[in-house]
Amino acid sequence: MSGNGNIDEGFYSRQLYVLGHEAMHRMGTASVLIAGMRGLGVEIAKNVILSGVKSVTVQDEGQTAWADLSSQFFLKESHLGQNRAACSLQQLSALNPHVQVSAHPGPLNEDLILKFQVVVLTDSSLDDQRRFGDLCHSRGIKFIVADTKGLCGQLFCDFGKEFEVLDQDGEMPVSVMIQHVSKDNPGVVVCTDDQKHGLTDGSKVVFSEVQGMTELNNIGPVEIKFLSSYSFSICDTSAFNEYKRGGVATEVKQSCLIHFKPLTEALQDQDLLKMNDFGKIARHKTLHLAFQALHSFVKKEQQLPRSWSQSDADSLLAIVRELNKVTQLENLDEAAVQTLSYTAQGDLAPMNAFIGGLAAQEVIKACSGKFTPLQQWLYFDALECLPEEEDRPAESSFSAKASRYDGQIAVFGSAFQEKLERQKYFLVGAGAIGCELLKNFALIGLGAGENGHITVTDMDFIERSNLNRQFLFRSQDIGKPKSEVAAKAVCEMNPRMKITAHQNRLDPDSEGVYDYNFFMGLNGVAAALDTVEARVYLDRRCVQHLKPLLEGGTLGTKGHTLAVVPHLTESYEDGKSSFSDAIPLCTLRNFPHRIEHTLQWARDQFEGLFKQTPENVNLFLRDSAFVERTLSHGDAEALEILGGVWNSLEGMAAGGQRPSSWEDCVNWARLKWETVYNNDIRQLLHCFPPDEVTSTGLPFWSGSKRCPHPLTFDPNNVTHMEYVVAAANLYGHIYGISGTRDLTAIRNILEQVHVPPFTPKSTVKIHVTDEEMEEDKERGSDDAEKARLEDLKVKLAASFPKSSTQLYPIDFEKDDDSNFHMDYIVAASNLRAENYDIPAADRHQSKRIAGKIIPAIATTTAAVAGLMCLELLKLVQGHQKITSYRTAYFNLAVQYFVLSLPSRPQDFEVAGKKYTSWDDFLVEGRRGGQQEMTLEDLFQYIKEKYSLNVCTLFYGTAILYSGQEDRLKKSVSEVVKMVTKKDIPPHRKMLVLVPSFAEDEDCERPGPGLPAALPGWREQQQPGHVAAADMHAVHPERCPAAAPVHPACSSLGQHQRSPSQLQPAQPVPQPSRARRTRPRPHESITASWPLH
Repeated sequence: MSGNGNIDEGFYSRQLYVLGHEAMHRMGTASVLIAGMRGLGVEIAKNVILSGVKSVTVQDEGQTAWADLSSQFFLKESHLGQNRAACSLQQLSALNPHVQVSAHPGPLNEDLILKFQVVVLTDSSLDDQRRFGDLCHSRGIKFIVADTKGLCGQLFCDFGKEFEVLDQDGEMPVSVMIQHVSKDNPGVVVCTDDQKHGLTDGSKVVFSEVQGMTELNNIGPVEIKFLSSYSFSICDTSAFNEYKRGGVATEVKQSCLIHFKPLTEALQDQDLLKMNDFGKIARHKTLHLAFQALHSFVKKEQQLPRSWSQSDADSLLAIVRELNKVTQLENLDEAAVQTLSYTAQGDLAPMNAFIGGLAAQEVIKACSGKFTPLQQWLYFDALECLPEEEDRPAESSFSAKASRYDGQIAVFGSAFQEKLERQKYFLVGAGAIGCELLKNFALIGLGAGENGHITVTDMDFIERSNLNRQFLFRSQDIGKPKSEVAAKAVCEMNPRMKITAHQNRLDPDSEGVYDYNFFMGLNGVAAALDTVEARVYLDRRCVQHLKPLLEGGTLGTKGHTLAVVPHLTESYEDGKSSFSDAIPLCTLRNFPHRIEHTLQWARDQFEGLFKQTPENVNLFLRDSAFVERTLSHGDAEALEILGGVWNSLEGMAAGGQRPSSWEDCVNWARLKWETVYNNDIRQLLHCFPPDEVTSTGLPFWSGSKRCPHPLTFDPNNVTHMEYVVAAANLYGHIYGISGTRDLTAIRNILEQVHVPPFTPKSTVKIHVTDEEMEEDKERGSDDAEKARLEDLKVKLAASFPKSSTQLYPIDFEKDDDSNFHMDYIVAASNLRAENYDIPAADRHQSKRIAGKIIPAIATTTAAVAGLMCLELLKLVQGHQKITSYRTAYFNLAVQYFVLSLPSRPQDFEVAGKKYTSWDDFLVEGRRGGQQEMTLEDLFQYIKEKYSLNVCTLFYGTAILYSGQEDRLKKSVSEVVKMVTKKDIPPHRKMLVLVPSFAEDEDCERPGPGLPAALPGWREQQQPGHVAAADMHAVHPERCPAAAPVHPACSSLGQHQRSPSQLQPAQPVPQPSRARRTRPRPHESITASWPLH
């Protein structure tokens, strides 16, 4: 929030899509006090400051100690002995220029508390919690307590006697198209089958655009009862008119009042515990008593229990048992109490990141009234991070060593700390999650030892919109590589870090850098990526090299994490469900019914007019084979592409569309407006009149088909002019013609534009479905189209010299408000929405949808990184029990948490033996200096060693063998080069070969539509070494039943496997019959083949 009350949309861009403008304005009036500036306190402060409240005051009387450096990322060794709050102030203030940050190094008292709307206590005594909690409750101040002790954490909220939640979940109101409404009591509403309605019992909706049963349009919000995913019941409609067609039901968001108990009362109420790991219900109920007992212990002993002291653990357990005489828990988890005692001295960065993210989100709720607050206790533990074996080092190995890792050594011991420092990890991505992971890596000392190392790669550069959640970056870093700035920042946090920053995209093109030797030198990989495709590719590389992978993703307040452990868990790709959110082409072209459709249409128009066509022109001008190559794509596509090229090169006087002046650009924009918003709609209505009926007698324009109407251009209409101004300027840009925003001048030009009359044609065919469109494509073009194509070929060959001026294609950039890109998208989409009576979208909403922006907020990012690093601690220790790991799904907006065990890898059987995607076949391509194996040698080796007969062999998408006897005597690398007609890249000394086996009765020959049988690459290995193979598999769709969203994938649509660099040299045969709709897993043999 800026000083004048306006929201800085450039800075808060991604967060605004989570919170919205109204919530952000409310936050901009709130002052927050955060007491305690150890690791947890600074994490909360960082997230709250980034979120954009009015002011934050940090309070702490304590002085910096060695143990603080384990998790307090703004304290350095030079701060030892100095006040924690004062030392943190400068770094905290630099996070957000719109937030006033101050430090209070004095004591916490009532006078200070009463100055704030929200108070957060960390590292506080129970006496202070009671005293200040009662004060805040009585004075209407929102009160939050957060605490971590070792591997256990606690969170408490009290927002007063009555707190209004204005928006319970933050989701966009549901809006569904209506197929039918019954005339009954109650009336039943049936929705169109293109999307589930997403409503629940008690939801309220309003109706609009209903024809026939128009009474629905005039009544207030109606409460619904869920019947099915596509239907719900409403009020009595028996006296209403008969339903005819159309209609939209739109959810009405409802506020609610929540009542809180003060902490003193809430301590006695076990029903207020919010569970997050349903395998730990007894443990978390026990922890509620154990944290109280811990306060009693500290009050008596003036210190926390000593690390791994049995006597102190026994004392704490005795206090818990005494408390339980009142509480009467049936299942007291005494082992958890003792472990809490053993580890309470610990101060762990990942724990603080997770609890700090949750606590900061509660602050945001308290300030904004957005989302459902915690009611009222939450306990979290990660005790499974401790060693799986019972034996533990001597108590002395956990004692403080005047080290920055003392807070971690107190939990895991000095030997584990040394192991952490020896780790070699690869972090892919240095954005929001990447920054948080690097912070945690620095604090725990990952790779900070003599033999340790971190490699981080990210191809992106810092933009202003990153600063709100990628907290390692500052305004002076804008334009610099993310990976370099992030690496430098964490080295300042921990000067012992050894980190190398790259700016490479992780894809097949970078396999020369991230090769076999690179991956085999790693202990593990962490993914901080934002696309499904990149995640799947990295996952495959980890499976190939048997490396563990940490994966996490966010979508607004939703988060997801998992650890991929070789041989123990399924991989990321194995656990993903295939899905598609692609909009049918016919819906986009002729039958839109949601604003998402019109926005995607506008994006397609932008790409076609201002990027793809200019690129095609430039290709034509510099590539003599362009026309012939285009013709090979089919007549319909060739007509569209070559027609666009000719129009773009031929001057307007000769019937083309090449402008020679700014006036020509305005003329083009005006005529384009007439074509798409008037003529095309009139043609559609000519083909399908408003009263059209289907072959079954039902109205054609019903359900998801909205009957459109043409628009008439009005130079005084703001949206009409916005389209012309943006389109004309963009069109001028691709020809190097300067434009203007001067509306008066543009209106004067428009007065001179001649708009030719239009008459709809009866010969035009408009496809109703994509299937119908494909059928027409397969039938091919008619004689008229072929004649037009021949005419175009002649014109292009004769008319335009290759020296013609190149055009300037435009790459869409959503974040520059001066470039006309979003101006065009918003106007184009809203005009089309007006055609179809679809509610328009404002610029903010349009930017999110058209720009495919993923909503993001720092709180979720911090929590995800914390959970990922807890899994990291398990990986470094080498945990091999699946019960030690957790896959997490959560939604901070509604305090929804599911922490579950990861899935084991699915096995499959070939010739009586079971395999998973982690299993290897080991083949040595050249033994003892002998000649390389021939294809026949390879098949014989597999037969002798595994009792399997290879019938088909693939390399990428190319078939190496499918019965061709002449290839059997050739070496494998010879066959690869012969079939692919390409040399094997110099960096690739290992090949991945995918066989089909005669013994596998269910295995059909893989075709081009079955990418599950096409492996990724195994990386470099020196000749003569043994290489491991992979079992590549795509398993049947499955998702955790309790998980409502997979945030790592949710906004990206269907993923595809990365296409191979090598194209098949012969057609891949289709299976003669299909026994299953999805491919089954295939083994792949990886062989080390000498190339020299």
